[in-house]
Amino acid sequence: MFSHLPNSFLQMNTIFISILIEALPFVLIGVFIAGFIQMFISEKFIARVIPKNRFLAVVVGSCIGVLFPSCECGIVPIVRNLLKKGVPLHAGIAFMLTAPIINPVVLFSTYVAFGSTWEIPILRVVGSLVVAMVVGNLIAFFYKGEGLKEKILNTESDVKEEVELVQTPPLMLADSSVPVTQFTMLETSQEEHHHSHEHAHHSHTEMNFGQKLWHTAQHSVDEFFSVGKYLVFGAFIAAAMQTYIKTSTLMQIGHGPILSILLMMVLAFILSLCSEADAFIGASFRSIFSTQSIVAFLVFGPMLDIKNLMMMLASFKVKFVLFLVTTVTIVVFIYALII
Repeated sequence: MFSHLPNSFLQMNTIFISILIEALPFVLIGVFIAGFIQMFISEKFIARVIPKNRFLAVVVGSCIGVLFPSCECGIVPIVRNLLKKGVPLHAGIAFMLTAPIINPVVLFSTYVAFGSTWEIPILRVVGSLVVAMVVGNLIAFFYKGEGLKEKILNTESDVKEEVELVQTPPLMLADSSVPVTQFTMLETSQEEHHHSHEHAHHSHTEMNFGQKLWHTAQHSVDEFFSVGKYLVFGAFIAAAMQTYIKTSTLMQIGHGPILSILLMMVLAFILSLCSEADAFIGASFRSIFSTQSIVAFLVFGPMLDIKNLMMMLASFKVKFVLFLVTTVTIVVFIYALII
């Protein structure tokens, strides 16, 4: 049936499916955590946990990722929800950069992949923390404005206002000049609003545990379909580049410490591996590339690859994504060069 198709196309299809199969479980974990944050974590709790001092906020954001078993495939929806809950941009991005690397699952897989030795895992964790600290503080002190797209912020703001109007006590409406028909229209508008926005701002105090779980599931489904299309698109691009850009050709370019580090960073971006599995691929290059370039591969990949770049462009402003990509690339390169 498929015998008339080129072998390269069949190879691309196989890689594409394997990337999706590898990434989907972690995307599901990520959107469920995002839904949990939306329904169970209040703005007041976040305000107590995140320090007001910008430097300390970056430190907390960089280190708290050890508690989240998420890879880069599902980290974007988690961070997006944290930012909408009031987490500062610099702390949220610091968390996004380290969480796929410093969590126990990735740390253990890296330890096993490199022959049960701690050199590479430690260099990887330290590198992620250094990058997150530097980039987070650059955002805190030099980046002005919101990181999230205006349509996301505006939608959230509009729904808050709508909920407040609909929940206004009848006595206030009776004293005001708002006609009953207008109040009815507001109720109808709220009922017809997409359920992802409806439950996003539902009062936590009015719901029991079971209702919160139900709304968590609904929010997770919304998040999955929101980021899923970008995952598919990113996986397709990654598969096409792996098929039609030969690794051997890239390796011929990678001579010397500078070029080898840059090459491994490019490979990490193109291969778009999940952070739970990339250590085994990185270990396979030990006989070809230096420790510096392998560490660059292991630090850069979970922070920036084709999949999560697509998802970031869907949630963040293009200007901010460019700022983030540039700073992360420069800091990872410098760190790998000096270790």
